[in-house]
Amino acid sequence: MERQDIIMSFSTPPSADDLEAMAKSILTHMPEEILELCEDLAIRIDDLADEMIESELELDDPFELICLYRSGSEIAPGVTRKVANDDDLLVIFRRPLLDLWCETAEDLNVLLRQVMIEELGQNFDFSEDEISEMSQRHYQGLF
Repeated sequence: MERQDIIMSFSTPPSADDLEAMAKSILTHMPEEILELCEDLAIRIDDLADEMIESELELDDPFELICLYRSGSEIAPGVTRKVANDDDLLVIFRRPLLDLWCETAEDLNVLLRQVMIEELGQNFDFSEDEISEMSQRHYQGLF
């Protein structure tokens, strides 16, 4: 398999298209535990959470939310699948991510990978220790 490196040096904030390309590349290099559950996961980049999401999650500020996993359907009322399909979506909110990037001065790829692992790990019922361990791995030649 051919390895692709995405090297981005920004003089202006990365666009939604830039972040989507980064997130899709990161998704292919996620820990196996998550990859097994995210075969056909779609990724979308929005600037901020909309009013409906703010209300649903009882957010005080849309900048509180960096990433959100949405399951496409339920098996039965109140019972959701634990495997992503093409109806499932990971929404990454660009402006809160860029704020966090500025605040932490972390490498944007590393930061985005961590945010994605945390959101997916929580939604697929991994423990905090498992999520932390997955986040700390330099996995599959990505870094």
